[in-house]
Amino acid sequence: MKRILFCMSMALAGTVLPVAVSAAPNGYRTEPINSTDFEVIPRTRQDVDGYWCAAADFARRTLGAGWQQPIYVLRGYGPSVTTGRRTAVQFSIKPPADGVPQQNSFVTSGFQPGYSMSVQGANARCNVRPFAR
Repeated sequence: MKRILFCMSMALAGTVLPVAVSAAPNGYRTEPINSTDFEVIPRTRQDVDGYWCAAADFARRTLGAGWQQPIYVLRGYGPSVTTGRRTAVQFSIKPPADGVPQQNSFVTSGFQPGYSMSVQGANARCNVRPFAR
């Protein structure tokens, strides 16, 4: 009873209690576009591994994707449709409608639409540190 009265008095007094905010790891933010598509928006870091790490975190925690679920690049670097920020990368847990392009190389530069990586593979990039900091 005391807890309820305390919370009511704090609400009436205009005091806001702290609420846990879900943020992507390593200085990235994720925003849903719809039930399968989402954006990763950088705050400070802008390395490729950080985008994939944040995408894995969002797919696993928010969308409930399994470790072997592929994450697809919908659109490479471009403006955010959810926040208006200048740079974001769009991902999806649903395969693109026009098919998945051939991946001829293990190393990629940037984000090519249709490129995919498993949640587990993307999550492994969370521990990679950029060379220049």
